[in-house]
Amino acid sequence: MSGGRLDWGIKSSFQSYVTGPIAKGSWNLQGGAATVGGSQFRFHSAKGSYDPDTGAFTAAFSGGVHFTGHKKGGAYALDLTISRPTVEVAGGSGTLFADMISKDKGTGKVTSTAQVPLATLNVSGINMKGGTGPIALTTLPTTLTAQGAKAFAGYYTAGTQLDPVSLSTDLVTGSAGGKKDKAEDGPKGRAGGKDAAEDRNAPKEKTAGRIEDAAVDWGVRRTFREYVSGSIAKGKWTLTSGAQDGGALFRFPKGEGTYDEKKHTLSADFAGAVRFTGGHGLDIGLSRVAVAVRDGEGTLYADVAGKGFTKKKAPLVTFTDKELTGLKPKDGLIAVTEAPAKLTADGSKAFGSLYPPGTAMDPVSLAVAVDGDAQLPALPDLGSAAAPGAKESPAGAKSGSTAGSDGSADSDSSSDSGSDSSKALPIVLGSAAALLVAAAVAFLLVRKRRQGRPEPATENATEASTEASGAAENP
Repeated sequence: MSGGRLDWGIKSSFQSYVTGPIAKGSWNLQGGAATVGGSQFRFHSAKGSYDPDTGAFTAAFSGGVHFTGHKKGGAYALDLTISRPTVEVAGGSGTLFADMISKDKGTGKVTSTAQVPLATLNVSGINMKGGTGPIALTTLPTTLTAQGAKAFAGYYTAGTQLDPVSLSTDLVTGSAGGKKDKAEDGPKGRAGGKDAAEDRNAPKEKTAGRIEDAAVDWGVRRTFREYVSGSIAKGKWTLTSGAQDGGALFRFPKGEGTYDEKKHTLSADFAGAVRFTGGHGLDIGLSRVAVAVRDGEGTLYADVAGKGFTKKKAPLVTFTDKELTGLKPKDGLIAVTEAPAKLTADGSKAFGSLYPPGTAMDPVSLAVAVDGDAQLPALPDLGSAAAPGAKESPAGAKSGSTAGSDGSADSDSSSDSGSDSSKALPIVLGSAAALLVAAAVAFLLVRKRRQGRPEPATENATEASTEASGAAENP
């Protein structure tokens, strides 16, 4: 298999506890993980195997979440990282494994364990055999194992119900089902796909200072995406002209421009556009994205088309990072990874003055190939999009919203394009299906929209205090 996503909130009440008035903590995403729905984290780039004859299925995903809380001095009493979730289904049973780093609730001892059998998955009544295309498992009930309880630092006992798990994966050439390798349409790890690859492989006259290929990755702002798709705006975003969805970010590919190694300057224009639409007059389009670097500072520009503000090549954010100071290529590639970004005055206007100038926005990542043989970093592979009309799951919903100091309960709310559901793995439910009605188990990828709140101008660690007031010490 190649490409896919796993959506899991781990345990919603744990998220509320971490960001509430007791723990006064937060969480942050790692390794390209994103967020989706009211309280779910999205892990990406599935790799594994599937046997249609036996139904045996294994899918390992990338990304992680780091929770911290109960700060004492410069350390946190609550410190837990869950990453690289892997789902295995065989012989009528399922297990979710994950890498765990945790500080014991009682002793403070830090333990790091790879691929802990964290939770059992209820797959009863599901016939895993005979799949011929994209495989999706939706809202599988999960139960904490004894080993998982230990790795969870003692916050929960074995048998505790965790949030349900949903996942989808693509099959490739050589896998059961014979789905064509997505590489035929252009590797997602390179900006621009097949056409761009052909352009790069075509004979070119070597020109000093010319950019051979480039891509800029930017998610705009995590809580803005959450607001767009939440219950207030009830909107979506649409990617066009080659822009790509990386879950927690948008990739604008096919960069063209120039680079001056002596002056440490760079200028590049990119393909792709994104448009945010929704209720309350939300309609903001960003296109013709460009980046300029000078004197160790970068600026990201875009043509803005909105109801309240329209401007060509408006400077949206500035970003700084030590990698911008020297701006030297390594192995033919200039790479700037997650440079902190701040909103400009024009950027504030572009977003309807929802945020004041100087507001921290999502970081900017820039990859510039100055050598034709250099490859751009891979984009997180989310696999095929959800099928149109997929049944929405009532499970895993959270009563109310929370927000930590870094905006917990975030949502990656990218508007998935439709996929061909006619090739999806067929589902056969047995008598046990009656027990799973609330979980709505089906072989369809589900996107559960977040129970949103108005997007704040600034993130506040105490936003969750109202909801969590009176919370017990135990999450």
